Amino acid sequence: MEQRRFSGKGHWYHETQSNHAQTDVLPLVPEAANVDDRFLLDLALPDEIVAACSGWLAPARALCHQLFPLSIPVNRLHTLSAYDRLSTALTVAQACGVQRLCNHYAALLAPLPGPDSSRESNRRLAQITQYARQLASSPDVIDDKAQNQLDEVGLSTYDIVVINQIIGFIGFQARVVAVFQALLGQPVRWLPGHHIQPHTLPPSHEAWVPLLPVVELRYASAHQLESLSRWQAESALEILTPVLCHEPSLLDLTGEILINSREEISLTSPALSAAVELLTRSPDRFSAAQFTPLTDQGLSAEHAIALLTQSAFDGWLTRLKVAFGKEE
Repeated sequence: MEQRRFSGKGHWYHETQSNHAQTDVLPLVPEAANVDDRFLLDLALPDEIVAACSGWLAPARALCHQLFPLSIPVNRLHTLSAYDRLSTALTVAQACGVQRLCNHYAALLAPLPGPDSSRESNRRLAQITQYARQLASSPDVIDDKAQNQLDEVGLSTYDIVVINQIIGFIGFQARVVAVFQALLGQPVRWLPGHHIQPHTLPPSHEAWVPLLPVVELRYASAHQLESLSRWQAESALEILTPVLCHEPSLLDLTGEILINSREEISLTSPALSAAVELLTRSPDRFSAAQFTPLTDQGLSAEHAIALLTQSAFDGWLTRLKVAFGKEE
């Protein structure tokens, strides 16, 4: 959403915080836009940690550039502007409450021209913002009506795939950044008015059917056919692939993160159960108090990070399932 400014240009304000008083408005940090690493936001990590995570970090970094180009042409089938994408990213970052992400996406969004002031444009952006906030923080409220409203404000199938990938990806990024900040012992910084989120939806064994149109094989491009063949073979992506394949470049990078971050998570350890639960519910409150007990129990830092990263990725996939289909 278009940011409202108070006290000159020193603060940013976003629709998702519209119920807060002016004293809650957070400072705009323009330098937060200027990072070398758009995924980890220049966190100074030990070399051995970066090396251990390199397999999934590379596609995650590439997704930042794919999802958030600072200039992007729009057309009838691809209507999401750079402003739309970054506004959605900021909404999700705020829902997750990780201030480093909020600073970054607010700083990227600030100089971009917003949409025109027509009623249609305002309704469209308001609907996207509401949907992003709900899917990020309360996915259990997303239903057929919420999905249909995106279509009603003019989003195409391609747009809906991209917007949901953004929501899932930023939630993943927020949790990964929270884990690395905890590793470094950085104090948590809660956003004003931010409340602990409800649990994401638990995994279900019910039959799932897509509500969004799938890619039709007779019209599929060579890239789409290749991605379909590759990622339907992965059990975690099998049911989502025919929908995600509308944007095969995004699917390929999502799949690369999956296969390079896969870990078996057994929540028999109370410390690991508690860490995953808090990271899932409220990443802004995840700190060394949750990370240190994992290493105290004998897990290496690399293994603890891998387990927590996998739980964050599972949350991404859960939201895609909520967004694209329903259980029967």
